[in-house]
Formats: sequence, C-alpha cells, structure tokens
Amino acid sequence: MKITLLSEDAIRLESTDGPMTIEALSAEQSYSPFHMLASSLAYCTFSVLHAWATHAELPVDDLAIEVRWTFADNPHRVDEMRLHAEWPSLPEKRRSAVARVMQMCAVHATLSHPPRLVTEEIGEPAPQHAGAAP
Repeated sequence: MKITLLSEDAIRLESTDGPMTIEALSAEQSYSPFHMLASSLAYCTFSVLHAWATHAELPVDDLAIEVRWTFADNPHRVDEMRLHAEWPSLPEKRRSAVARVMQMCAVHATLSHPPRLVTEEIGEPAPQHAGAAP
C-alpha cells in the first residue's frame, strides 16, 4: 500500500507491492494528524472493498481511494470528509454497489456515529520548572 499526501486536505491510497509507504508531493509537506485520520478511513474502506471484490472475483489492482476534507472553526476541526473510489476495471453493473460497500467500513461507521470522548487527568501534577511562578 502507498499513501500519497496530495495536499494539506487530501490523501490517496493505492495498492503497491512491498511494505506500506507514505509519500508527499513535496519535501515541505508533513504527515499531519488529519492525514492520519483520512488514512485510517481510506485503509479501512480499501480493505472492505478488497474483501467484497475478492468474494465477487473482481480484480482490485487498479483500485485507489482518495479522501478529501474541509475544516470548520470554533473549535477547529474536520467538518466534512469526502471519499472517492477510483476503480477503472470495475464493471459498470457493479458500480452502484460500491458506495454501499464503502459504508461498511468500521471507521466510516465510527465517524458517522462518533464515540463518546473522555479526557482524563492521570497522574501527579506536572512538576514546577525553575523560575516558574507557583
């Protein structure tokens, strides 16, 4: 698998031989937490489509998933994520099923029905640094 950072708000996942790699279009681009979030959605979606295609005896060599997102403020967060499956060899009669199959990904379900998020303070208070006001 290869994840390519297309921009600050887009990634592409495609099947390749060898270990998973993460590549950027430029050296200045870094793999952000938002890229990680999109990568988990893309990888899960790819896995579900791959399993479905294997059962249906369809080739997946040219399957790629792109995820693009937008941001919202107050608080700063991902506002919308858009998934696109690029699959040139997929027979036309199977295309309508792909969107339904993509929604079977557990990460898709998690983002559609977000879990309760609990932040806990754990451990002792942070130590005071020299010169810091008490």
